[in-house]
Amino acid sequence: MRVGSVKMPIYGALIARFIFLLVLYSLLRLGFYLGNQSLFPNISTSQFSSIFLGGIKFDLSALLYINILYILLQILPFPFRYHVPYQKVAKWLFIVTNSVGIAANLIDIAYYKFTLKRTTGTVFSQFINEQNKWKLTVDFLLGYWYLLILFIFLIYLFIRLYDCIRLKNPMKRNARYYLSHTILFFAFAYLTVVGMRGGWRHSTRPITLSNAGEFVQSPNQMSIVLNTPFAIIRTLKAVSLKPVHYYDEATLQGIYNPIHLPHDTAAFKPLNVVFLIIESLGKEHVGALNRDLANGTYKGYTPFIDSLVENSYTFTHTYANGRKSIDALPSIISGIPSIREPFVLSTYSGNKTTSIAKLLADKGYETAFFHGAPNGSMGFSSYTKLAGIEHYYGKTEYNNDADFDGIWGIWDEPFMQFMAKTINTFHQPFFTAFFSLSSHHPFKVPAKYAGKFPRGPLEVQEPMGYTDMALRKFFETASRMPWFKQTLFVLCADHATVSYFPEYQTIPGAFSIPILFYYPGGNLKGKVDKLVQQIDIMPSVLSYLHYDKPYFAFGFNAFSPQTDNFVINNNDGTFSLYHGDYLLLNDGQVSTALYNLKEDRLTKHNLIKDEPIVLAKMETYLNAFIQQYNNRMIQDELTDHPIK
Repeated sequence: MRVGSVKMPIYGALIARFIFLLVLYSLLRLGFYLGNQSLFPNISTSQFSSIFLGGIKFDLSALLYINILYILLQILPFPFRYHVPYQKVAKWLFIVTNSVGIAANLIDIAYYKFTLKRTTGTVFSQFINEQNKWKLTVDFLLGYWYLLILFIFLIYLFIRLYDCIRLKNPMKRNARYYLSHTILFFAFAYLTVVGMRGGWRHSTRPITLSNAGEFVQSPNQMSIVLNTPFAIIRTLKAVSLKPVHYYDEATLQGIYNPIHLPHDTAAFKPLNVVFLIIESLGKEHVGALNRDLANGTYKGYTPFIDSLVENSYTFTHTYANGRKSIDALPSIISGIPSIREPFVLSTYSGNKTTSIAKLLADKGYETAFFHGAPNGSMGFSSYTKLAGIEHYYGKTEYNNDADFDGIWGIWDEPFMQFMAKTINTFHQPFFTAFFSLSSHHPFKVPAKYAGKFPRGPLEVQEPMGYTDMALRKFFETASRMPWFKQTLFVLCADHATVSYFPEYQTIPGAFSIPILFYYPGGNLKGKVDKLVQQIDIMPSVLSYLHYDKPYFAFGFNAFSPQTDNFVINNNDGTFSLYHGDYLLLNDGQVSTALYNLKEDRLTKHNLIKDEPIVLAKMETYLNAFIQQYNNRMIQDELTDHPIK
């Protein structure tokens, strides 16, 4: 037996080696922080602790990805895994793959100060065309020779510690042995998947870069929470935007400028603001917004929302900027649409951003977000923290699993009552946002409401009726509270969903949602013939409140009489741009279709060769948007000043 070595069962050895790796990654995180300390000022001891504890979640995920093959080799329930040649191959697989991870973390200790981000999967495309890769590598190693020495020392230590653990080879292999080790195989496989995803819940998306926001006070600190292998793995398929220069700066600002400046001298009006974001509420389901369907006989599935439409301000053409729930919050709360991929999953999710919550908090607003799912679901808690929202209320804060739907979270009806009562404890003015969940697959309603709501031809329509009822009861409760008449409510959907009528089985129909502005204390009513989208909500609300400072948002003020506004969304790389009566489709390089939606609602007649003037104008808007979007994302300029 070697000096200093210890014999362990194969599963114990696997766990012990992972614990060592987790300790090593925490030390590398400390080195990353100390090497770039001047870039992370004013981090308190408690914040530092939160960052390091949060980082373990990302370290575990990265290490499980890196070591997936090694884990499989160790947990296969067969005797050959104890053979010496087999374990030698496994050992060097473990050392080589983890050496790459260690090297990546060490490189970012030096490289971070140049990029202010962890290295991501785009590094491969970034350097693919370089002709002097080896010279760049040698120059880096010479310039940061101390990191090379540290790497060699860590790998030496890594090998010695690996050899300190030897495997116990069980000699008795009977049926009980094979049964227990088969069970352990599936248990370790399950735990590996859970660790890679960052959670076990049905509603939890695999963690990505933006989830680091849950553990920090400002976006730049996310780089301390993360580790470089995780950042690379999670962005291997990420879209890397390219800078474009269609127009000079003056021309660009004249066509499209996402910096909003105050235009009136009226005093700021500190109304409370409540956003109600309803899961899968396609415009098709709302009868009051579809008086022409089914020869004027269509009633829809949302009688309460119908009544709200009659007392609200809305528009003829209202659209989501994405097709997924994860796209909605940045669009609605920060005025940032997802282009080609969700913003919060992109390599740009750590950019400095603003939000309506941050801007109103500066005016003394208390801010909160309500979502009845388990905390962390959909990455919402991470995003809302980065968006500057002070309080998060989820399934944990609700604290009553009797109202759990068994899959997604707390049923909408009781959770919305909880929200109304919680809001009643806030000081005024306040900003809150609510995201519903009951109108989601598998499209169930509570047992006591079985058969109460019309089913319709689509499965989503029965639970939509339930959520509509939950909204009615929320407004009944809220209307008895002292803050109600001093509150501007905005109701919209996160995205549209499956459709039944041909009018909604089109590209415009696939993004059509209701957007309503309801102010019970004023006379904000009517319907205007205008294009409005989710990213317009933030600037529209701020305009209505007479917000008096410059701010950044990609959308437009829906209350403005301007006619040069447009709607933009992107699905699988294809842009849809709406302006006036027209819809333009463009693959990012070439325009492929042009439709007049006023005359051709079913988009059957491509006018791209027939309307050159309209086409040129819409391509101008699209190019201006792409230039602003790409360049600002790349340069981290999602703030209220011009791009460089």
